Amino acid sequence: MIWVRSAIFFAGMAVSAVLFCPVALLSWPVPPVRRMRIIGLWARFICRWLALTCGLRHQVEGLEHLPATPGVILSKHQSAWETIMFQVIFPPQTWALKREALWLPFFGWGLAATSPIAVDRSTPVRALDRLLRQGREKLAQGRWVVIFPEGTRMAPGEQGAFHPGGAMLAVKAGVDVLPVAHDAGCYWARRGFLKKPGVIRVRIGPPIKTESKKARAVNDEARDWIEGAMTTLLGAPEKPVDPGKQKAA
Repeated sequence: MIWVRSAIFFAGMAVSAVLFCPVALLSWPVPPVRRMRIIGLWARFICRWLALTCGLRHQVEGLEHLPATPGVILSKHQSAWETIMFQVIFPPQTWALKREALWLPFFGWGLAATSPIAVDRSTPVRALDRLLRQGREKLAQGRWVVIFPEGTRMAPGEQGAFHPGGAMLAVKAGVDVLPVAHDAGCYWARRGFLKKPGVIRVRIGPPIKTESKKARAVNDEARDWIEGAMTTLLGAPEKPVDPGKQKAA
């Protein structure tokens, strides 16, 4: 039954992506924050479609921690779920992602309409410079910047090294860091087709102030909070992953 429900969900997601892609592209002249609200309508549809077809919902703890002004969200990355549902949970945002994601038919084209920070991982120095430069521009536009510090999707129970680029952006821009933990990978696997019924739990931590702090200290503080939250969500500490495996994931 899970296979059937997952197939129905996937079919609806694919068709809706094709139909909504022109809307996303036509919204390009609209100011960035308003454009993100328009594009976010597709994410809201997927949220309801996922609950209807697969019985998969989510609950959020810690929304009271959300600052009034945009900042940098440092989050766990386990599946495609968070790249869609964060548009429902958080204010207008943009993401730092690998440029190859923009080449995907329809979904990638719609993603390009959000004007993300697309980086080339093969050139780390240029990628960091692009992140810092464009990240400050997005923040100045009134958008949050979502960064997955582990750099790739990790299976539940696995912990990758936390790269400091996101913390560095927050420090240089003088904005807060918001740490986020979740267990989406337990229901929507990173390379899995099946969507298990249940409730994905999302935990938002207190904002981390960056004033007078080094980027590494901010990064460590975010990592420590996320580690503790993930231990609570999963019932056991995550295990560090070999850097070679993390890079290949």
